[in-house]
Amino acid sequence: MEITLNHSLYTLGLKKNVFYLIAIMLFLSSCGSRKYTVKSDTKASKAADAMANLKSKQLYRFITDWTGVRYRFGGLDKSGIDCSGFAFLLEKEIYGVTLPRISRDQANAIKRKDVDNLKEGDLVFFSFGGNDVDHVGVYLNNGFFVHASTTRGVIVDDLTLPAYQKVLVKSGSVN
Repeated sequence: MEITLNHSLYTLGLKKNVFYLIAIMLFLSSCGSRKYTVKSDTKASKAADAMANLKSKQLYRFITDWTGVRYRFGGLDKSGIDCSGFAFLLEKEIYGVTLPRISRDQANAIKRKDVDNLKEGDLVFFSFGGNDVDHVGVYLNNGFFVHASTTRGVIVDDLTLPAYQKVLVKSGSVN
């Protein structure tokens, strides 16, 4: 009986020591672990900065409300929207401006501006399929714009990317 009792106390003490050893090791390893932070030069952080720097809080709310809505050709609601429909609704709701419904016609309704002089709410036009305008976005700031992407839905994107620079054909403000 005495041997069993001593063996039980020994086993209990060993288990207790192992528990403390594991707890100490976990504590020490967590103290020394590296904290990972988001780099401030990532595309996502730059897009977030562009949103945070919007002058119009109404524009901010509009964009966050529509972000992620899927692309649908001819769409004009939250079940799906195309680029010109998004620009049409944004300009009307935020700035009280009624644009034509089609991006090519929207491009004809603006006063041309150099990209370096764009202001929040100005329009940027692209031609992915030749010479005619076939895509539109709304400029935000710091080289970012919002648009309804055919593959990613409504998204804030970097206008300085070579893919956009190659196809950017016109930019400006509504007359």
